[in-house]
Amino acid sequence: MIRLRDFLLKRLVTIVSLLSLLALILILWQIIDQQRLRNQPDYTPPLVMTEGDPYLRALMRTISASEAKDEDPYTLLYGGQHIVDLSRHPDRCIQIVSGPNKGNCTTAAGRYQLLSSTWKEKIQKYHPQHQSNSEVPSDSFAPQIQDQVVYAWLRDFDAWGINISQLLQQGNLDEVLKHLSSTWTSLGYGIESNPTTPLLHQIYQKALIEELARAKSQSYR
Repeated sequence: MIRLRDFLLKRLVTIVSLLSLLALILILWQIIDQQRLRNQPDYTPPLVMTEGDPYLRALMRTISASEAKDEDPYTLLYGGQHIVDLSRHPDRCIQIVSGPNKGNCTTAAGRYQLLSSTWKEKIQKYHPQHQSNSEVPSDSFAPQIQDQVVYAWLRDFDAWGINISQLLQQGNLDEVLKHLSSTWTSLGYGIESNPTTPLLHQIYQKALIEELARAKSQSYR
């Protein structure tokens, strides 16, 4: 009886060890796979914001892929440095080192590389806590707020003179990018194209597939 118990105990220890090893291999595989995806030129991280039109969400990911291509775009400053404090826009003026604005400085920051002046203006109109009364909304530059403000801005017909979501659903990505290029100048029709600019259609289509699948899965919950 004792021998049987010892035998079963050894088998149990072996099984537990094998399961632990298998779990470790699975975790390592997921890490390697995620790193592989991040290294792909058309990779763009998902939004922190969980709601919204999949077409606008895909567009937001496309904008950020060109303007702030980074594993953590929400904390990104122009030039590649990162910030820790997201209680407000960092408002750091960093010298531009190349392109038509070389020698000037820019306060561009976050996933959508918004200037501090642009951010102050847009949170007054689009911040999710801002109501119709005179209350001034929070200055928070948190990832969720960055997404929500830009999403509300892109939805605003009066801001752009076009229905962006409708154009995207009709397949008119180029027309949308033309309208946005005066704000985000790396979208192919502005003054500061970069190595990601030629990939914007590919990035958008991949993000759209992911966002449509996500919206479909949410509708079944």
